[in-house]
Amino acid sequence: MTGVWRDVESIDVESINSDVDLALPTADVALYYPDNLDVAHRAKVTVDLLIEGFLASKRIFGEAGLGLRLAGVRSGVLDPALFSIQSTSAEGDSPGDRYVNMYRAAERRPSRLAPEAERAFEAVVGRVPNGDRTVHMVTLHDVYMTFYEQVDSRTWQLKTITTSGLSFPGYLYGSTMPRHLRGVITITDLTKDDNSWKTIAHELGHKLMNVSHEYRDIGPQHEVRAEGGLMLYGNGTDISSGPEGRFHRERLHRSPYVYRVDATGNRSYNSDYATDGFYYDAIYDGISIEIDPPVT
Repeated sequence: MTGVWRDVESIDVESINSDVDLALPTADVALYYPDNLDVAHRAKVTVDLLIEGFLASKRIFGEAGLGLRLAGVRSGVLDPALFSIQSTSAEGDSPGDRYVNMYRAAERRPSRLAPEAERAFEAVVGRVPNGDRTVHMVTLHDVYMTFYEQVDSRTWQLKTITTSGLSFPGYLYGSTMPRHLRGVITITDLTKDDNSWKTIAHELGHKLMNVSHEYRDIGPQHEVRAEGGLMLYGNGTDISSGPEGRFHRERLHRSPYVYRVDATGNRSYNSDYATDGFYYDAIYDGISIEIDPPVT
């Protein structure tokens, strides 16, 4: 049960993009909203809330020197069986290696897209020109993420949470993510709390900076609530530079999703990932933080 995905005519994409200077670093973002979402969910995410979040993101990333261009707002019919999905396959799942930091551990045992997630993204995004260099924000009912949380020195507990937004980032998936789907982000709730206005910008940060929840002296974690940076759960929107800022701004500007358009209209993207697209990919040489493992 799928339909043809079409542009939402009520959205003036040209007007939204009127301030974008394509000669400067730019990233494309496409928004997708199924026509047939259940009535009980529709208030959680509306097209207007998506646009509001995108406009806020334009301001936040603009302050860091990156323009965001709206590549389109599209709607269509999605199989209701794909409204709620598990994000990651649980096959062979374990707590991972605790003698390296989370980024190194992900390189050793990367996450893999769950089959139902792949089916949903194929149905909505599919294969489009420059699709692997575009960020695709897909609205769904629920996207569940499962991970191990350490309880004490010898006990881990498997934890499943529902997400308001999920970025399917390179630092977790690497090359296990199908290339044409690697730009996918899911959005499920833009009304969860007072900080929901920044959900879209926060998830774009995961995708474009390729970092976890971290900021200055706060190392990467699955979840961390604090103020200051865009990549924390809170009101902060800072995208810092230099080693004290964990090189977030520098990593943003090396993203493979970033391009410029020259005077003849040719689009030139940044270099693609040199290895697998994890946190320590070679394109980030000199702008990655060496992080101690959680135990010695």
